[in-house]
Amino acid sequence: MGRYTGPKDRLSRREGKELFGRQREALQRRLKQPPGQHGERRASRMSTYGVQFREKQGVKRMYGLRERQFKRFLVLAYKNKDIPTGTALLQLLEQRLDNVVYRLGMAKTRPQARQFVSQGHILVNSAVLNVPSYIVKPGDVISMTQKMFANPFVLDILKQTQYIPAWMEVKEGAGHVLRVPERDEMDKDINEDLIIGFYSR
Repeated sequence: MGRYTGPKDRLSRREGKELFGRQREALQRRLKQPPGQHGERRASRMSTYGVQFREKQGVKRMYGLRERQFKRFLVLAYKNKDIPTGTALLQLLEQRLDNVVYRLGMAKTRPQARQFVSQGHILVNSAVLNVPSYIVKPGDVISMTQKMFANPFVLDILKQTQYIPAWMEVKEGAGHVLRVPERDEMDKDINEDLIIGFYSR
């Protein structure tokens, strides 16, 4: 199945939380109502499987991954024996290049960050890298091409105040990866144990 290209607000409402970084007040009021004409009436108590499935779907959609891609990251997470598998999974997702571009405030949303990367507008260690799934490493330097810095739309994005996670820093217009993120520096609304439980069935 291909990547979902329909209304993104519908996906956020389906999962009950904002998935794409667009903190609009109108959407926030509607997040508790599932999509569809009778969304409120359709809400019902879910089984354990249903709760696990929805958590997995929400995180998968948040990072813009297909099922096969998500499972590939899960396999990599299982190989890390030093930390819980769920934490390792979230670390890998956070270290994706498209997510890092978003976290650094170089794009308004993850989908936009993915587009910037795919179109060759992002540099890693001064070289163009157009692979959104690239896992950044400590010491990597992420920046934008000079052409992007000349774009008024992009300059407006860069001027907006953005919280930068402590595992990265911005110096002279470039993002520097200092280390891998720790669990308390990643999305606290995610219950990774539910995701691992879903795949362990």
